[in-house]
Order: sequence, then C-alpha cells, then structure tokens
Amino acid sequence: MRYRKLGLDGPEVSEVCLGTMTFGEQNTEAEGHAQLDHAVQHGVNFIDTAELYSVPSRPETHGRSEEIVGTWLARQPRDRVIVATKIAGPRRKLEWIRGGPLALDRENVRSAVEASLRRLRTDYIDLYQIHWPERNSPMFGQYQFDPQQERAAVSIAEQLDALTELVREGKVRWVGLSNEHPWGVAEFLKQAELHGLTRVVSVQNAYNLLNRTYETALAEMCFRENVSLLAYSPLGFGTLSGKYVADPRARGRVTLFDGFAQRYAKPNVGPAVEAYAALARRHGLSPATMALAFVFGRWFTGSTIIGATSMAQLEENIAACEVRLAPEVLNGIEQLHLRYTNPAP
Repeated sequence: MRYRKLGLDGPEVSEVCLGTMTFGEQNTEAEGHAQLDHAVQHGVNFIDTAELYSVPSRPETHGRSEEIVGTWLARQPRDRVIVATKIAGPRRKLEWIRGGPLALDRENVRSAVEASLRRLRTDYIDLYQIHWPERNSPMFGQYQFDPQQERAAVSIAEQLDALTELVREGKVRWVGLSNEHPWGVAEFLKQAELHGLTRVVSVQNAYNLLNRTYETALAEMCFRENVSLLAYSPLGFGTLSGKYVADPRARGRVTLFDGFAQRYAKPNVGPAVEAYAALARRHGLSPATMALAFVFGRWFTGSTIIGATSMAQLEENIAACEVRLAPEVLNGIEQLHLRYTNPAP
C-alpha cells in the first residue's frame, strides 16, 4: 500500500480509501465492521462517509453509515485512521436532513458537523467535504451548465468562513470539496487567499473509464494549485465489473434502486462496458481489476474510493492497487476512450 499527501498540507492517506455508502442499507453493521477491519489490516488508513449515507438516502437510514463507522471507530486508536465525511448540499428534496437541507450557511454547517461528530463518536473529523455545490452547477449525471437555473446561494466566502471557524476550534482538521467544477475550486482557493481562510486539500469527483471529464480543465487546475483528486465510483456503480453485461438484472445498486444510476443509463454505456470487459479478458484480467488499476495508476489520483457489498469484492478491489497495467492494455484503453468518449459524464 502506498500513501500520498493530500494538497499542500493535508494528511497522508492510503491510495485506497474505503467508501461506506452501502453501510446500513446493503451491508449490516457487522459486515461494515468486518470490511473496516479487513481494509485496515491491508494498509488502508482512509475511510469516507457522509451524513447523507446510507445510499439511496431515506429517513430510516440517513446517518446510518456514520453510525456504523462510529461504533467501529470507538474501539480503535483514533489516530490510526483518517476519517472523511460530507455535508449534504441544498435543494435535493431530502427533508429528513436538517429540513431540506436549506443551505450551506454557518448555522447549517455547524449543525451538520455536530451531528456527524455524535454519530462518528469522535471529537474531530479529519477531512470535512461539501458533498455538492450550493450554487447552480451541473452534477450527478447532468453535463451541461444551464444559466436559466440560476438561484440565490450562500457565497463561497461565507461557506469557507464557517468551515474555517470549525477548523480553528479543532472539530475539523482539513476541508475538501466534492462534485465540484473548475470555477468552484478556483473560487474556494481565491477566497482562502484573500481572507486567510482554510485552503481546500482535495476534490472528490467521479472518475472511471466511462467518465474521464476530470482530465481536462479540472486536472490542470488541481495540478497547478496542488489539490488532490479523490476518485469515487471507479467501477461506475459496478457497471465496469461487467456483471450487467452477463445478466442485466444482476443484483446491485443499478437494479435494486429505481432511477438511482441515471448517469450509467446513457446510450453508449452498454457498448463501452462490453468493449472494456473484452479488452480486460484478452489480457487475462477481470474487468473490475482493469478498471480499478487504471484509476489507481493515474498520475493525478490522490486516493481511490472503493466500495463493496461482499468481502470477495473488497478483497479484489484492494488487490487491484498492486496491478500495473501493461502498455498494450493502456493503449487499448485509449483507443476505446476515443471511440466511446465519456459516455457517462
């Protein structure tokens, strides 16, 4: 296991991060604890959750992932792991989360942090992330900016000021973003410099063989400003494992939850997945291992967030970080990328 520093002054984290959004929905507390134990035993020191999780979010399971991580964390040396969680953004009809949530203003940020600390059974959060932007911007399968959707929003300066206050109090150690775009990253960095506020160390965005949109403007921004990518959904909700090619009704989030994977229901996703799976098998690799090894091997990846519903999946996912793809495999991936360019943006 290799470890990398996030941002200019962030924590040293393992290249594998254990994502926990299945905890409390597809995985029981006992299964979640077993996954956490296994990951740590194999060198993982980075865990990611969110107040929104379990996924899909609903009143009965909201916050359950943090609770499961918390009951496990309570029996660990606290400095053994880096715990990341997120505050839900506004306007997504999640009335069970702080009544909406309404905004990312000071009151909501503080309320969310205090609730996460209670569920996690800790007195500080290592990396606290804004789950998605407050302002109008495309996300979660949207791929075009629409100025007609403009709305009032809490300024980035105010959001960052609220987060900085919590950093100074010791309740949060570092701050990151998620589902963010180049303008947003630039504005957070600008406001930090102008007002002496906390500098973001990471951006957690989707990145996989079906969605390489990070590689253009955002990759340059993060390289020049030293902001690390936390790549989530490296298997595209399991689609890149190839299991839905063999059986379109295979058990997984795509088939269990209606309308949950709109990003991966776009027209060219199926043909692209079949092509990538065939490439992997020609070179003696499982489709999942090839897809994960590709993300692990990118020069800009700070850490890759993996998720699993079974121990067998978890074992394969962690093992993939040791795989180095041969030049002919990487060339084959690039040829397919030119044919199926970002079918799931």
